[in-house]
Amino acid sequence: MARVAEAAQKAGLTIRIIKMPQSTRTAREAAEAAGCETAQIVKSLVFENSADKTLNLVLVSGAHDADIQHISATYGLQLDRCEARRVRDETGFAIGGVAPIGHLNPIKVYMDRALMQHGTVWAAAGRPDSVFSVDPEALAKAIDAEIIDVRAAD
Repeated sequence: MARVAEAAQKAGLTIRIIKMPQSTRTAREAAEAAGCETAQIVKSLVFENSADKTLNLVLVSGAHDADIQHISATYGLQLDRCEARRVRDETGFAIGGVAPIGHLNPIKVYMDRALMQHGTVWAAAGRPDSVFSVDPEALAKAIDAEIIDVRAAD
């Protein structure tokens, strides 16, 4: 959590970190704990781009599932699942607690356009029991996220 707080400060982000007594590992659990809609939860999904072997972070609304085939085809990526050990080694966070900021190494970030519809979103703060609130537009700007549609239009 300290690394996330420090990264937010360096990026000029105003965040509020909350450590929950219960798990926030799933979007539904996080929404219940934070007292918000599931759609306001930021799911942090880490993939390997098989074209260049780099990691890519896809920030997805808790109300959506990421359509990896759609994302890959639409944005020219070749996203594959990433081993949990590599996620931890390169981001410094375990799956279930991957924050959108404070990574050990630079990572390309893509952000679900649906998150931009909210004044506040809640993201993992580096632990499975901790989240932070943030303005999604400020977050996107601070992490240089590319805003994308994570699934085909309905």
